[in-house]
Amino acid sequence: MGDLLVFVLSGLVSGALYALLATGLVLSYSASGLFNFAHGATAYLCALTFYELHSGLGWPAVPAALLVVCVLAPGLGWGLDRLMFRRLARVGETAQIVATIGLLVALPAAGLWVVELLADAGAPVRPAENQFGLPGVGPSPAKSWQLADGVGIDSDQLITWVVTALVAVALWVLMRHTRLGLRLRAAVDNRSLTELRGISADRLSSVAWMIASGLAGLAGVLATPLLGLSAHDFTLFLFVSATAAVIGRFASVPLAFAGGLGLGVLQNLVAGYASFAESVTGFRTAVPFLILFGGLLVLTRRARAAGVAAVDPPPVDHLAGASWSRRWGVWAAGAALLCAAFYTVTTPFWSGLLAQGLAVALVFMSFTVVTGLGAMVSLAQGTFVTGAALVAGLLMSRGWPFVAALAVGTCVAALLGALVALPALRLGGRSLALATLALAFLADQVLFQLRWLRNGDAGWPIPRPVFGPVDLSDDRALGVALVVLVALVAAGLTALRNSPSGRSMLAVRSAPAAAVASGVSVLRTKLLLFTLSAGLAGFGGVLYASYNTRITATDFTAMTGLVWLAVVVAAGVRRPQYAVVAGLVFAVAPRVLSDYVTESAHLPVILFGLAGLALANDPDGYCAAVPVRLARRRAAASSRGAAPDPSGAPPPNPRAS
Repeated sequence: MGDLLVFVLSGLVSGALYALLATGLVLSYSASGLFNFAHGATAYLCALTFYELHSGLGWPAVPAALLVVCVLAPGLGWGLDRLMFRRLARVGETAQIVATIGLLVALPAAGLWVVELLADAGAPVRPAENQFGLPGVGPSPAKSWQLADGVGIDSDQLITWVVTALVAVALWVLMRHTRLGLRLRAAVDNRSLTELRGISADRLSSVAWMIASGLAGLAGVLATPLLGLSAHDFTLFLFVSATAAVIGRFASVPLAFAGGLGLGVLQNLVAGYASFAESVTGFRTAVPFLILFGGLLVLTRRARAAGVAAVDPPPVDHLAGASWSRRWGVWAAGAALLCAAFYTVTTPFWSGLLAQGLAVALVFMSFTVVTGLGAMVSLAQGTFVTGAALVAGLLMSRGWPFVAALAVGTCVAALLGALVALPALRLGGRSLALATLALAFLADQVLFQLRWLRNGDAGWPIPRPVFGPVDLSDDRALGVALVVLVALVAAGLTALRNSPSGRSMLAVRSAPAAAVASGVSVLRTKLLLFTLSAGLAGFGGVLYASYNTRITATDFTAMTGLVWLAVVVAAGVRRPQYAVVAGLVFAVAPRVLSDYVTESAHLPVILFGLAGLALANDPDGYCAAVPVRLARRRAAASSRGAAPDPSGAPPPNPRAS
């Protein structure tokens, strides 16, 4: 009985934090239709600020917490709504997901970079990254009380319960007994009808985002003693709390709040009483993601699951019908120049860096398949990369040749993609993204912890192959080989897009009902896309690991996949050549910034994250925006040249002179 009470009480602490985060998710989603993947990053940024004010600058805990929760967090929510969220509400769901994932990546790095700058300037700040055992709002060290034999609580837990209860009452009063709450509920039910009554829906959206960010800030401050300052743990907390938002169907604040409390207790009970968990490494930490995945499958209402192209149409192809030289000449010339540069002008260091970018580009092109063709956001690409590379390394350690190990690793990744897709494909949009991310975290916590697969912390060596006189241990030879492979894959994906199968995929993306009426199997097409994308990610992953000459189970985690998605979609996910640009930028940009701007490792992460925010203005990416702008300039120039003379006189005849 004592153990049960301990599990329940500790579960209510984490459940209270889940409830606060889930309530903020529901409020922001109801007001704007956006699922904010960066909600946990907001909580982390507020926790970081509270820690530096309290422990670094010496502020008392309560004033520091009030400043963060009542001023900083709402101000951040208001600013993001004005600068970003209102625009994102008008673009497709894929761009919405990726932009908020970019914010998830950028906010923690921005906070840590500011701390670095303050430390360099001599400010009395504390080291902030991955700090644990930190003081909270209450006494430090925390006071403890014994409720019964073996059952106790401390002051941090008590403060969390009391504050959460007060917030629950305040939210109930706000939503049910105030004019603002009535207007917020009206905007949730019917935004257009609310505007017809003369109420600004945009202003209500700003209020909702301010409240949601305030709740995230409160959760961050209260979670500081529990989670410390780990951006990774705060992000995991967000994705677990998303289960509570699913319980509330992203519409009911009371259900989401109650779901968060129940989720915390259930998580502790399952982890504490599941006896088989002792023999499964990582199972206890994976329980929240099992609950998230199961909750998404059971509670999510099925909507349009094939994609969002009906509200996210593809950009106009301004080179449609053009000759091969005009369409591909620039890219072919760039590939030829890159091959020549490997043996003429690049140093060994830059040859290796460019080869790394080309290897990453192969992985990035897998997003072109699943997101560009299928309009499905998969957050499990890092899992496919790791799985394929670990299997290839295992086989090569048993004496298999590189090509055979590469083929088997690619097939294993494709099979893993099919296994991920089968239960998840009934979902769509944000639910599919969350489901694939939950499965990716499960793979990190359980699958890749198997000793025979991971080979401990050392991982597996993956030596570069030798084909006759061609030794790919030379970065120059590897770079040229990767240019050829990238060109072949890009040509294959372009041919697939223009083939009857590709047109079927685009039909499923834009109009699944019409595709079914035409005899196209939606499920089979989506399964094919997922499987092909996973296989391509695995193929690129083995080559990427071969570039590094080793693979470990922690090289490409689920969080790595989030950064990859933000980078490639910001460049443009509809064309494979844009993924190549994204891969080269991903490899080269950090080094350029380190050499010419700052040595901080946080600035490249900030820029990669902020690149996703540009989708609010250019939903198809910055590479796709270039031909669009050039076409507009040509059209404007031609229209000016064809404009008639206002005087009505005919244009002069050049032959007359």
